[in-house]
Amino acid sequence: MNSICCKIEKVTPFNDAVYQVLLRPQTPLAFAAGQYLSIVMDDNDKRPFSIASAPGSELLELHIGAAVSESYPMQVIERLQHSDTITIEAPAGNAFLRHQSPRPRLLIAGGTGFSYIKSIIEQQMALGLQVETLFYWGCRTAEAMYGADMVHQWQQRHPWLHFVPVVEQAPANWQGKTNLLLAQIKQDFVSVADYDIYIAGRFPMVGAAREMFREMGVDEAHLYGDAFAFIK
Repeated sequence: MNSICCKIEKVTPFNDAVYQVLLRPQTPLAFAAGQYLSIVMDDNDKRPFSIASAPGSELLELHIGAAVSESYPMQVIERLQHSDTITIEAPAGNAFLRHQSPRPRLLIAGGTGFSYIKSIIEQQMALGLQVETLFYWGCRTAEAMYGADMVHQWQQRHPWLHFVPVVEQAPANWQGKTNLLLAQIKQDFVSVADYDIYIAGRFPMVGAAREMFREMGVDEAHLYGDAFAFIK
């Protein structure tokens, strides 16, 4: 893992709870789609965030969910807003895209887990892959789904990508699904045995997903999520 100083190019809100961060590393960083970096707050405080940009990007993009009530990520945002540079440690994570696999892909994001999925989809597009890919993104509200317009545009340009937005509280004109994320997936699939599954989100959701997938015949050699390293 490398320790790299980065210039802080941009810290702007997507909405009232999620910030986009753009970092310019002083030395090039080689990483795989789906890996993460750690923001070094101090020698004993290193905070992990998925890299939202695809490999080869000039800038490193992060999506940090930092509602006022969540002090842990908000401390990172405040540090970034009041600094010119920040040190990162990267790359890390084993849940990166296995781009040579021909199996269909099921991508799942809860909230800002979209940052992880964004890197994977952008890498698939960059490599010209045609593997059938279903992307389920779950949020509490439609307003929280800050990248939905971007994903709809990807879907229009790439027939292999199928986007299923899922919200718990839907507006009157909602075009997606209204449900809990995992409940919707369970409703839509009888078995997930044939899929490569990539998942990111809050640990309780990811842990519950693994138990659900086991009941649905998952091949755990093809189930990828860095949260699993911390969930027993």
